[in-house]
Amino acid sequence: MNLQTAIDRVSLEEAVALAAALDGKTDILEMGTSLVKDYGNLAIEKIREVLTTSTLLVDSKTIDEGAYEFQQAYRFGADIVTAMGAASYDTLAACYAVSQAQDKTMMIDLLEVNEEKMHQIADFEQAIYALHHSVDRKDKQDTVASVAEFHQKFPQIKRLAIAGGIDLTQAQALAKQGLIEIVIVGSKITKAAEPIQAATQFMEGIQS
Repeated sequence: MNLQTAIDRVSLEEAVALAAALDGKTDILEMGTSLVKDYGNLAIEKIREVLTTSTLLVDSKTIDEGAYEFQQAYRFGADIVTAMGAASYDTLAACYAVSQAQDKTMMIDLLEVNEEKMHQIADFEQAIYALHHSVDRKDKQDTVASVAEFHQKFPQIKRLAIAGGIDLTQAQALAKQGLIEIVIVGSKITKAAEPIQAATQFMEGIQS
């Protein structure tokens, strides 16, 4: 299982410094949606410049104009770009086509995607499908149970990620379960007193 560390809600200077510090300490470095909205595609370029080891994911949450947004994100240095599962099938297909043509990866954010819609968009074989519990929701998710239920309903989907307030204990349980390709962690690493140490703990925790 791979660790994805999300950087969000900081200045571009802080994001670049944090990305440089976490390079190689996390499998995937995520440029969060807030950075995309605050600083645009040029921020992708700046973060790309400081990464030599970690994969760069840009959480653009594309929901329309899929081909253009994906082409631009890849042009500026993204390896993986996100699209919303709530988007039209045609938008997702356009994003996927661009990703495949450029030998890159699409991640589909399943935030608030119901089972009916999930059946409609389950055929992007090389895409990563990300189970996502909104930070605005007041209820807590049982990550292991959520993954098990999803896998039972959609066994054809081989590439899964999960996000939403995941701590070290949950990450270790997911690693033991063995159904997730990527665990996405944000503030538990980036807001820690020692982010590098926190990332190391997560990496060691999911590999042990």
